[in-house]
Amino acid sequence: MRRIFNLIIFLSLAMVGLGQTHYNNNIKSKKKMATVYDFSLKDKKGNEVSLSTFKDKVLLIVNTATGCGFTPQYEELEAMYGRLKAKGFEILDVPCDQFGHQTPGTDEEITQFCTMKFGTDFPQFKKSEVNGANELPLFAWLKSQKGFEGAYEEKLAAIMEKLYNENNPEPRKKDDIQWNFTKFLINQQGEVVARFEPTDDLKKVEESVVALLDK
Repeated sequence: MRRIFNLIIFLSLAMVGLGQTHYNNNIKSKKKMATVYDFSLKDKKGNEVSLSTFKDKVLLIVNTATGCGFTPQYEELEAMYGRLKAKGFEILDVPCDQFGHQTPGTDEEITQFCTMKFGTDFPQFKKSEVNGANELPLFAWLKSQKGFEGAYEEKLAAIMEKLYNENNPEPRKKDDIQWNFTKFLINQQGEVVARFEPTDDLKKVEESVVALLDK
């Protein structure tokens, strides 16, 4: 009987220990939550660029396209970049061809188009996917931090969904990127603080950027 009693005590203490270990591990994992600096992007030559390169800066990460109705935003983005770069602002441009097949060119052709037509000077990375099985880990994380909260008129949303489905085999998830020129704003600690849809006024975007730079 005494041996059984001792065994029960031993098992109880072991369970308490396992519970404490699980609790401690959860606390540690929360402390190790990712920031943007834990990710990288490939440049146009395929070289990995750690986003820790941009540490302590305010970042605007944008998935772009060269043949979209929103493409003229390049001009406004470049103007914003010119005004705020010296204060610690960077725009990270990730071309993507998943939305209506509106970015058909090579990486070099995309760069030539953007520099010649809009004079863009901010960093532009390799054309990549931002939704689905081949999405960049960076964008999977960005979407997990700031989901889609709506922003489109019903008619426009239906057109965009039709175009998306025609060019992508996987159905779009709720928080996936909806279209070209979706923007994620990152603070100086590498945290996502805002998501702007393509139809959001760029003046509103710049006001949010300036608010972070002035902190």
